[in-house]
Amino acid sequence: MRMLACPRCAEAVFMDELSCRSCGVAVGYHPPSRTMLDLTEPSVEIEGRTWYPCSRRGWKCNWVAPDGAEAGRCFSCGLIRARPASDDTIALERLAETMLGERRLLIQLDQLGLPVDPWHEADGGLGFDLLSSYSRNERVSIGHANGIVTIDLAESLDAHRERLRVALGEPYRTMLGHFRHEVGHYYEWILVERPESSAWIDECREIFGDQRTSYADAIDRHYRYGAPEGWQESFISEYATMHPWEDFAESFAHYLHITDTLETSWSAGLELRPGREAHPQAVWNLQVRRQYGADDFPAMLEDWRALSLFFNRVNRSMGKDDLYPFTIGETVARKLDFVHRLIVGLPELPVAPDGFRRLRAIRTTSSRNVHG
Repeated sequence: MRMLACPRCAEAVFMDELSCRSCGVAVGYHPPSRTMLDLTEPSVEIEGRTWYPCSRRGWKCNWVAPDGAEAGRCFSCGLIRARPASDDTIALERLAETMLGERRLLIQLDQLGLPVDPWHEADGGLGFDLLSSYSRNERVSIGHANGIVTIDLAESLDAHRERLRVALGEPYRTMLGHFRHEVGHYYEWILVERPESSAWIDECREIFGDQRTSYADAIDRHYRYGAPEGWQESFISEYATMHPWEDFAESFAHYLHITDTLETSWSAGLELRPGREAHPQAVWNLQVRRQYGADDFPAMLEDWRALSLFFNRVNRSMGKDDLYPFTIGETVARKLDFVHRLIVGLPELPVAPDGFRRLRAIRTTSSRNVHG
């Protein structure tokens, strides 16, 4: 995530902040320019278009919406198809925290050049059902179905999420990770599996396996017997072993983890140089690139290995576990390379006035439901 600056004092501003910590001015994120705007006035005029604070700013949304936006909602809030009832104050508190992960996801999709067709514009377009099993007292299954991503707001509760993380034997579990995983299902569907995307499907099946195998049987097998022995050599996580769809989604999410951290490091001008006491074998000469071409994934991976090793050492200095508790073997690297080439190889799509790219209207011919 690139560093953002206050439009008044130029101090660093985090992407979720409603005001500058330094000068106190109210700020709002403007997707087309990828910058923060000064919201001192009720509206801001940019290139003949008027922008207003999102009508859900009271729910901590700091994006701006263009004049004429439905219900005054920004692009991110417009992607929310379902949410808790207005009188469910507990769930709405969790909704505000969860929407932060959605906005961070969308900013990264924009930076990577990935298209976002909203659910209300195109059949099968991207949308989010943000529901709460905590307040509804009923099961909410995190998953993807025909462009709609369902997220359980209860996962924003640290105790709830940590209990599931331990029970499932996961090294980490975050709301942003859920968004990245589920949107991985969406992009496999629209960029790989659709007939017009068939140039990728054969290679995808070769690398990840045939996605046409029974998903129901895979779920039953995974939760009955667990991951196969030695899974670490070929998969990024235990969950990825369940079915080719989950393997792709886990790899896609992991690619987003890596590229977002590299982007943040690049935007801050981070460089790693050998120190006086560096181990002779340590590779600390690193200057993160702004972009990595289709054939540059090996270089990206080497940069990431050095950077993640550094971040792990920083975490240990604070008495915490490794920030990045993963090992990328040859097979996993091949999967991540596929995701990289898929994204980098996208044609340059036109950018809509709201700042996001579109594919042509998506026509679904069959229903597909993926949980995970």
